[in-house]
Amino acid sequence: MPLYKRKPFHLLEPPQDLEPEETVYQVRFTKEIFRDYKEYLNRINLYRHRVWTCKFTGKTNLTYEEALVSEQRATEKIQQFPEELVAPVLHMIQFSTLRLMDLVKTISKKLQENLAEGAELYARKEQSICPCKILRVLKDSEKNRYEVGWIDKDKKITGHSTVSSDDLIKKKLPYGREVLKSFIRESTSQNGPWIIHEKLAKKFNISTELPMELQDEMDSQDEHLGNKKEMKRGGSGTKKRKRSETENSKSLHMIKKALKEEKKQEPIKYPIDDLLVKSSANDPVLTDRPAPMRDFRVPMDCVGDLLMIWDFCSSFSKLLHLWPFSLEDFENAICHKDSNVTLIMETHSAIIRLLIKDGGDYYTVIQKKKRKAKITLITWAEYLCDFLEVKDIPELSTHIATIRRGHYGLLEIRAKLNIFQELIAEVLATNAVRDQLDRYIEQRQELAATKRGEAIEEARKRKEEKELNKVESDVKEVRGKTLANGGGKLQISENGSSGKQNGMEKLDVDALSSKRKKISGNGDKGKDAMKSKKEKVGRKAGDKLADEEARESLSDKEHNKVKKQRKEKDKENQEKKNKEQWKEHLEREIEKRFVRTNPLGKDKNYNRYWFFRRDGRIFIESSDSKEWGYYSSKEELDAFMGSLNVKGEREKALKRHLERQYQRICLALQKRSKSIAQKIALDEAVLRRSTRVRAPRRDSPAMAFLKYVNKWKDN
Repeated sequence: MPLYKRKPFHLLEPPQDLEPEETVYQVRFTKEIFRDYKEYLNRINLYRHRVWTCKFTGKTNLTYEEALVSEQRATEKIQQFPEELVAPVLHMIQFSTLRLMDLVKTISKKLQENLAEGAELYARKEQSICPCKILRVLKDSEKNRYEVGWIDKDKKITGHSTVSSDDLIKKKLPYGREVLKSFIRESTSQNGPWIIHEKLAKKFNISTELPMELQDEMDSQDEHLGNKKEMKRGGSGTKKRKRSETENSKSLHMIKKALKEEKKQEPIKYPIDDLLVKSSANDPVLTDRPAPMRDFRVPMDCVGDLLMIWDFCSSFSKLLHLWPFSLEDFENAICHKDSNVTLIMETHSAIIRLLIKDGGDYYTVIQKKKRKAKITLITWAEYLCDFLEVKDIPELSTHIATIRRGHYGLLEIRAKLNIFQELIAEVLATNAVRDQLDRYIEQRQELAATKRGEAIEEARKRKEEKELNKVESDVKEVRGKTLANGGGKLQISENGSSGKQNGMEKLDVDALSSKRKKISGNGDKGKDAMKSKKEKVGRKAGDKLADEEARESLSDKEHNKVKKQRKEKDKENQEKKNKEQWKEHLEREIEKRFVRTNPLGKDKNYNRYWFFRRDGRIFIESSDSKEWGYYSSKEELDAFMGSLNVKGEREKALKRHLERQYQRICLALQKRSKSIAQKIALDEAVLRRSTRVRAPRRDSPAMAFLKYVNKWKDN
């Protein structure tokens, strides 16, 4: 059992009163059972942290599974430990006070010097070297002597002799030091001193009573410790008071230190692992995550296989010469009990034709059986049976008789999908699929390089524009400072206002003043007759005329300037629009070069989210791939995105991906919603009509898969 932070870790007991149909969650490698999914995830997260230690090898910083694997490998090595050496090694281990490394060295040295009964090695026999086995150790005052049995080619003992240790040719020990370390760790329950397990002690008749020498040593240590304690207790009251004051001051110091460390503690840098995220008062309000729909017709554990098969057929439809069909039609066709459904027949036939063109083992079998080149609604089952015979998979071979009798539709849904999986696995290995994938990979790389180059060029232009704007702002700032300091051609009027004007402004002012003078001169001629009201009216009229002429002369240039700015802005908008369209075009072209469908990302509970190009739904796959669901509306997508916590690594990446694909996904969702609404309206119309006239069954949208026609059929 792996150690948790170098300490024993106990697994949880299974819950009591479990009902047969109750939904529970089990950890695969510990067999622990949980009723609560959150507790299950917390325990899984603990097992994934690198805080575990292999009990037998002492390796640290492992996950629980890595520690289990390490212990399993160590156990396999321990099983290779020679049986004849187990008893003597255990005797050497029992009550030893040496450190592990010293103990390993001591045991290895003793085993090399003193051979045990049952050891097989070589010895000198009449000026030759022969294999032998030690039968008995004969102790001598000076050196050991051994009774050996000579071994023939069949590993049988043919004779006995007594030899000295000098006549034996000692072999290298049949194990390494790491194996011996693991053996010591596994066979002991304590390491100070080393004490072997009681079961092993009983099995090999090893004493479990502590030796007198070791007992005396431990008693003396205990007595020494007791004396120290008594000396401390026998101190004066002053010493006790001083000690208590010292302890109090130390505790206060520790409290202050802890408070300082809390203040100094750096805030958590998000994003972090989603399961470690802690909510705070400043967090934005997250919406409730919508519950996914689960109205699949196939069993829940078959949904993933159904999606994989449909996605392959849709993505490689041109190569297969197979007219695309919807996921709903494929699901309905798989669940249909009729054996001659056109959609199922055409899909199998398209895959089988590609296998025949590849010219592999399947093609050889077809040639030997002299099958007709054309696959029809009647003969397709024979080709399928031939394929299953070639694959010779016991689970699928049992269905050959049923298919041959024309009862394919009566097969279980799981069996139908398994047959499809084997066909697709075989097709993926054909030269045609490999060539297309290689071609698509090259084209995707070229398109990605083009996209990347344009992004770099656009970034360079933005940088240049930014630098130019900075230079212009600096120039304006310098000019403003110069003008403020009295530099430049700046005229100050008598009333202190600025008089700097360009040529156009000066001309307009002169024109205005001359016109005003002229009008005022004409008014002076009738000064005697009209002194009051007419003079005022004339001045007002003259001022108005001068203002209108000046405004007209200025408005023409301003209008041209605005017109020019509008043209430039329209041109920039058009260029921006063209760039966006070009980017979208590149994205579409990359998507057309299908290599594989990748998930959008994962949420905090490791659930995966999938979006397929030809189906307007977002599919949710549970972390253990046993449950599936889907979102099918824009409202559900918005609510789901609002429930993602960007403090977590997985949910932040998932939300970013959804934001990038938002427009495309929304269009697909809306398109599917409209299609469903039309089907419902059509279904209601069929139902209303059926009350007057008995409508054929195939008019219903739910049976649309029966009308499938392969328009790309390769004859």
